[in-house]
Amino acid sequence: MSSATPTSGPPPVRRLSLAGVLRLRRPSEIWFKPALSSVAAVAPPNLLLLALGRLDLAMYTMAGSLCALYAHNRPYAARARTLAWVVLGMIGGLAVALVTASLTREAVVLVAVGALLAAVQKALCDATRVGPPGNVVLTFISSAALFVPQTLGQVPGHLALAVAAGLWAWLVGMAPALVRPHGPERRATAQALNAAAAYAAAHGTAPARAADHAPARAAGYAAVQAAWQTLLALPSTGARATTRHALERLVVRAEVALAAPADTDPERLRAWARALRGDGRIPRTGDAPGDRDELLGVDAERAARPAPLWQRLGPLTPIAARTALGCALAGYASLALGIGRPYWALVTAAALYQANLTLTWSRAVQRVVGNLAGVLLFAAIVPLAHLGQVLLVLCCLALNFGAEALITRNYWLGSVCVTPMALLVTEFAGYQAPGELMTERAVDTLVGALVGFLAAVVVTNRRAGNRVEQAVTAADRAREHAARLLAEPALDPGAMEAARRGLAAALTDLRATADGAAGEWWGRALPQERVVLAERSGHRTLAEAVRRQAPRPDRDAGTRTEDVRP
Repeated sequence: MSSATPTSGPPPVRRLSLAGVLRLRRPSEIWFKPALSSVAAVAPPNLLLLALGRLDLAMYTMAGSLCALYAHNRPYAARARTLAWVVLGMIGGLAVALVTASLTREAVVLVAVGALLAAVQKALCDATRVGPPGNVVLTFISSAALFVPQTLGQVPGHLALAVAAGLWAWLVGMAPALVRPHGPERRATAQALNAAAAYAAAHGTAPARAADHAPARAAGYAAVQAAWQTLLALPSTGARATTRHALERLVVRAEVALAAPADTDPERLRAWARALRGDGRIPRTGDAPGDRDELLGVDAERAARPAPLWQRLGPLTPIAARTALGCALAGYASLALGIGRPYWALVTAAALYQANLTLTWSRAVQRVVGNLAGVLLFAAIVPLAHLGQVLLVLCCLALNFGAEALITRNYWLGSVCVTPMALLVTEFAGYQAPGELMTERAVDTLVGALVGFLAAVVVTNRRAGNRVEQAVTAADRAREHAARLLAEPALDPGAMEAARRGLAAALTDLRATADGAAGEWWGRALPQERVVLAERSGHRTLAEAVRRQAPRPDRDAGTRTEDVRP
């Protein structure tokens, strides 16, 4: 273990910058899938209610329909489980909100319950890594339901509508498996190959300044780790196992490229990634004798049980406390201003909280800009939507598609569509004065963002430094374990592969933990020297493990394919 001591002294002064906060990124490779799934899940229930003349019940069906936004990057076996849990979580939050609304109309109590629900939803979504859109959709539905007049007798029927729409959303989310059953795992593998190729290419252009390529290396290891998590979620037996093993060999080659970039041909990695598009054969990595040995560690990792949920929830306590306090204060501030929909301010606050204060600031800016622009878009759309309920529903569907299609470019751009959609949904039960709606939404956005961010400043995450210390220690231990195996005269391929993958995961976790802690305020100084030394020594050990164990990519070899059909 490194003998370097942590840095001392006060933490550096951090500034809240606006640079790059609104910059647009490239769209996600599958941006159209969540967008189309959302429309396919929302349209039939809404159109059915419209035909029955009960569009006022659309909020309950939308609770279930919006579950179709989740788990698009997961293999279908894992997606089925994740979507089921999301539907159950949505129904659970909705049930609590509806029962509370039927028992009391005291706004102070409703805001308090909404804030607690938001904190629970935030903690559970982060702990289970359910992925985007995270807790925001769950909090939006439960918070809005708190302020809809209810009776206990109505609750079962409203929940039944949500359950029916949730089942339909589950079917919509699983439907692509009929066309391309191995799509998610092929995409994850291709992303890992492309990320490794980017790092290898950057290293090749300026190998003497390898430290400048640390972000590319970190992105590569994160993509590789995500690919392994995707592949480990696949069944280990049956017809899918053959495909899984072929993809695992490609991910191993991405790991090899990250550990030994000088011996890597980036174009070959990119060619493999391109070959994974569509439903063609999976590229072969070669018939090297060690190919099977490289996969011996996968079974050990698959057998490892994840940490219990309560252990994963522990480090999230500060974030949950921020969410509860910020949402409550935002809701109460909205009530004090006499606004009739305090849940808008509550949801705005809930949407802000990210891994650290710096990211929370960025999200606050994006939220304000997107919502205010969305209010202006609502002003342009509302005359058309008021021409009839059919147009009202169609406008909502178009905005729903636009929100999911644009949000991967930048959060604020998606919010431009989300805001008018949310305003139009409030009119399903009857048209309202546009000016009043726009004013209340703009004020609630500003109040929620301001109060929510102030709560994040007040509730500090003092555990961030401790987590960095723990991550450094874990990385050092993983490196020492791999180094001991490398020192043995007879190398055990299975044990070495498990140790290598464990070290790669520890280094990925260390970088993510250090980045998260670096964005916090008011904490003690981080052990930056230990982090740097742990990463350098860890990556050197990884490179040595690659040289000892795995064959290096052949620059002169062409891209061959295995006869593995999806």
